[in-house]
This record gives sequence, C-alpha cells and structure tokens, in this order.
Amino acid sequence: MGTLDWIILSGTLLFIVAFGVWRTRGSVDVDDYVRGGKKAKWLTVGLSVMATQASAITFLSTPGQAFHDGMGFVQFYFGLPLAMIIICMVFIPIYYHLKVYTAYEFLEKRFDLKTRTLAAILFLIQRGLSAGITIFAPSIILSAVLGWHLNTLNIIIGIMVIIYTVSGGTKAVNVTQKQQMFVIMLGMFMAFFFILGYLPTDMTFGKALKVAGASEKLNILNFDFNTDSRYTFWSGITGGMFLMLAYFGTDQSQVQRYLSGKSIRESQLGLIFNAVLKIPMQFFILLVGVMVFVFYQYNPSPLNFNPAATEAVHASKFAPDYQLLEEAHRQLEVDKKIAQDAFAGALDLKEYSTTINAKQQILDINRKERNNREAARELIAKADSSAETNDKDYVFIHFILNYLPRGLIGLLLAVILSAAMSSTASELNALGTISALDLYKRNRPEHPDPKHYVRASRFFTLVWGGLAILVACVADLFDNLIQLVNIIGSIFYGNVLGIFLLAFFFRFVRGNAVFVAALLTQVIVIIGWYFDWMSYLWLNAFGCTLVIALAFLTEGFDRMLGNPPIRV
Repeated sequence: MGTLDWIILSGTLLFIVAFGVWRTRGSVDVDDYVRGGKKAKWLTVGLSVMATQASAITFLSTPGQAFHDGMGFVQFYFGLPLAMIIICMVFIPIYYHLKVYTAYEFLEKRFDLKTRTLAAILFLIQRGLSAGITIFAPSIILSAVLGWHLNTLNIIIGIMVIIYTVSGGTKAVNVTQKQQMFVIMLGMFMAFFFILGYLPTDMTFGKALKVAGASEKLNILNFDFNTDSRYTFWSGITGGMFLMLAYFGTDQSQVQRYLSGKSIRESQLGLIFNAVLKIPMQFFILLVGVMVFVFYQYNPSPLNFNPAATEAVHASKFAPDYQLLEEAHRQLEVDKKIAQDAFAGALDLKEYSTTINAKQQILDINRKERNNREAARELIAKADSSAETNDKDYVFIHFILNYLPRGLIGLLLAVILSAAMSSTASELNALGTISALDLYKRNRPEHPDPKHYVRASRFFTLVWGGLAILVACVADLFDNLIQLVNIIGSIFYGNVLGIFLLAFFFRFVRGNAVFVAALLTQVIVIIGWYFDWMSYLWLNAFGCTLVIALAFLTEGFDRMLGNPPIRV
C-alpha cells in the first residue's frame, strides 16, 4: 500500500466515525436513542437495512465463493422478496400498533415474560457470536496487508465502531450507513470495471461470460430436491425465505432499523426497496468474483491464496513437496491459458464440435487444478495444524493488493471496513437495546429518570462491544465466512421465527406451551446441525415447523389434563 491508499483508507474511516458522533450527539430519551426519534425516511430505512446485512463478509467472502463455486450462491437470496412482503403486511403493522421498542416486547404482550426473555436470550447468543465474526473478517484483510497481529486489529476495529454506536445509538447507525453504502457500491463498481480492463484486449464482456460458463461458473439455478445440496432453488425459496423472514422480522438489529421510520408506510417502502435491490446487488458481487476467476485464467495465481498458510508450509519440512505442487500448478496455468485461447478461437469460428472439445479440455484442467489445490491444503495442514487451509476469503483481497492501482486499493479496503463497521454497529446497537430493555428494565423497578435507560443502553452496548472483540480474538475461519454467519443464524432463527408465527396466527396457544416447545426445539436443532442431518438452510424451516408442532402438542396435552398456563 502506498501513501495515497493510507490517506484514502484512514480519511474515509475517520470521517465516518466523526460524522456519526457529531450528527447524533445528545440523545434525550430512550425513544431518541433506540428508535432515532422515529424520523427516518424510507431511503434512510432502506439503506440502513441493506447496510446492516451487507457486512464486510459480504464483500470479502462472496467473490471468493463465486471464484470457487460459481454463481449458485445467489439462490440463497431467492426467498428474500417473499419474506419482505410478509413482513410489510404482518410484522410492521403489529409493531407500530403496539408501539414497541423491541421485537421481543411483543412476545410478552402476547404470551408472558419468560417467553420474551427466552427469545431475547437466543437473540443475544446468536447475534453476539455474529458480531464477533463481523469484526474478525476485516482483521484478516489488514493482517495480510500490514502484517499486524489479528488481535491488535480486532481491538482497533471494535473500538472504532463502539465510539459512535455508544455515542449516538440508532440515529448514529442510520446516519453513518448512508455514507457507508455509497463508499461500498462505488468501490465495487470501480473494481468490476478495472477487472474487465485487465482482461485480454480481444476479450469482450460477453466472451468473458462464455469463458466463465465453460468452467461452469454461471450455473445459477439448481432444481435438485436433495436436501444435502447446499444451494438450490428450493432451499433458497423455502429455507432462505424462513431465514430472511426470521432475520428481518425478528432480529432486533434489523427490526430496530425500520422501527426508526417516520411511519408504517416509510418503513414498508424501505423494506420493499431491499426486496427489489438485494438480489441484483448480490448477483453483481458474485459476478465480480466470476470476473476475478476469468482474470486468473490468463494471469498467474498462487496455489493457495492465504499468504500466511503458504509461508507456513514453505518454512516446514514439507516445503519440497509443496514446491512440486507449485510447479504442477504453474504448468496447469500454461495449459489452462492455451485451452482458454482455443475455446475463444472456437467461439469466434462458431465451430460447435471444436467448442465442445475445448470446453471439455478446460473442465479436465479445472479438475486437475482442484485436486492440486486440495493436495496443497493437506500439506499445509500437516505443516501447521493451526494454519487456515481454506483460502476462499483471500481470493478477492489477493487481486486487490496485487493488481489494482494505488488509491483504489485504499478505497476497496475502506469498502470492506465500512461494511464491517455498519453491520457491527447495528448488531451492537441491537444487543445493547435488548439487554437494557428486554432484560434489565423489565426485571427491575421502573426508574424515574428518563435518561437512566439511555445510559443503561450505552453501557450494555459498550459491554457487548467488548465481548464481540473477545469473540473476534478467538474466532477462526470455517468453510467460508459468509457461510459461517448464515450457519450461526440458521441454528437459532427458525426457532425464533416459529415463536413469532405462533404469536401472530395461533391465538389458542398459550405461553407455557410455546416456552417448552422453544426449549426443546433449540436442543433438537443444535443436535441436527451437529450431526449434519440436512443442509444448514433447511434448519430454518425445520426449526420453525418443529416449534409450532411441539407447541400444538404441548398445548393440547395441557388442555387435556386441564392444566392452566403457568405464569412466571
């Protein structure tokens, strides 16, 4: 990184922090701190909702996901528009009518205190873990760039977010997220056009898509009914819908964004804005990853994109074996470029049989390259058991640091860090609110000072910020960061969504039955995830269906025995 990159990176981040503190200083009461005074217009709501979900993991991990596995991940979002419509029609009117500060406040009005407390605790566990991961993700990037220790970076990033989130609450999150989304989209579009400019001179965008298609990177739709398949049309439209319904409808980090809207209509328009734009945005980010793949068909790439892992194996007794794999990798890159040129020439000549043969040759080389990379990962694991062998999350940052011009590197790093700050700020804001209002305030006598709960919210936000930094310091990569966050969510979201659906639509079910069913469901879902009963996306539908079914059975059993509901 050059001086210009440092100026752009540090200037962008310091401006966001300072602007957030300056614009939102002096919250007078809980309504102002938690709901931003209910002054946000639909565009602010929409951008805030989008920025909350679009964490650094989205812009760090998604291109790497597309590089390795293609565009199929976009199916994960197919259920989002349906979820948004349901939330606009059902959830938002109820929340506004009851004038709640948190989603779980509604559960006490409908059921009882213990059900509200259980749902709040499940949220705190799930979102507390996710907040740590969203801090950990950009730390990986800067550790690769600066050579700094991960924990040092975790602490620095966490403190930056804590400063303006504790200071301004919901209003600070909403205000800063508009600037962050502008920086994010500007950076991604610039990266995309630079990638296209770096392709061979005779390589048009249309031909680049055909090159990607020849390597099966553009297989968007998968209609396989096998529940073991991670991303299919059916898992996206069902499991994805349940996940999005739970996330946007019951997760306080999102509910708090649209509860700050000036009216029901403004909040609904903000969610419709996301329903229309979210899938195209994710499609575009995946397309960036596919274009990075095309770029590396004509340019050298490392055998493993994680520089720390490569350094570890080179310093071990397995270095000679790894060097042999690198030599094989370099030869495959030569063969790959020849095959790609043959494929492009066949496309120009429009010779069907030659095109098919060239495509098959590309697929054969890709298979050999995958096997070679897998052998490299096994050697890395032998050389250093603590080294991260999965390199999906390093693909995009490798391209940024090695091929983009000075200045744009700083902007892209600012993009990823801005996304981390926006999503982490929303999570800490929600964690502090739930702790202060759903647990602290509800379980102690009312305090006469209206600013007392503002101070309490700030205190709990600070505490959760510290815990998120702690989680980040002990975190590790999973298969892929974006998958890890969604797996954590899927373990809890289906159960919480089922609780809310019981509250909305099944008036005969009482709080005791829901409480017992929710406890049992959470245990069963965790067991199901641990033993890999199904792809994690299906856990959302499974958990939601299971808690409803168990609540029905428990309620029926209670009524058969003539037991009144237990009040706690």
